Amino acid sequence: MDQRFYDAVMANPIIAAVKDDQGLQSCLRRKDIRVVFILYGDICSIPDIVAAVQNAGKIALVHADLIYGLATKEIAVDFLHQNAKVDGIISTHQNLILRARELRMYTVLRIFILDSMSLQEAGNVDNVGPDFLEILPGVMPDIIRRLHAAIKTPLLAGGLIDAKKDAISALDAGATAISTTNEAVWDM
Repeated sequence: MDQRFYDAVMANPIIAAVKDDQGLQSCLRRKDIRVVFILYGDICSIPDIVAAVQNAGKIALVHADLIYGLATKEIAVDFLHQNAKVDGIISTHQNLILRARELRMYTVLRIFILDSMSLQEAGNVDNVGPDFLEILPGVMPDIIRRLHAAIKTPLLAGGLIDAKKDAISALDAGATAISTTNEAVWDM
């Protein structure tokens, strides 16, 4: 893992996730936010969104699965790398994570823990080698604790974290950081 990305996450374990221009503008004004997860945009707007985040001195990771106009093919990662100059990607697709790693981009593999099969899949994340595994929903401290003990990949918790107590529970259970669109939690 690139030390700059890891250091930024460790410096502030609350990652701002933005889903619209209002959230983007709010996080850009904050000096304490070091990493931004971009959860919206399209192939025309994403270069400008990423540039705004980077011009504010923050690390920009784009959720490749949520960008309108991109497919779940490796060429989508090439586009984000070459045209949008993203620092890294978030994806639920292992093939996109592997391509981003080849391009020396930061990577977050996102997995929805819905049942025992998805929990087992999360346990195999070390084979893919993302910088972080983000599990959703992030309000499952017992599951976070189990995964933290079972894998080497650092954990992020995201989804449904809308109170400080949820963030603290996830961090106490072994998550390295949490991601949230809830601006009240950004103040932790």
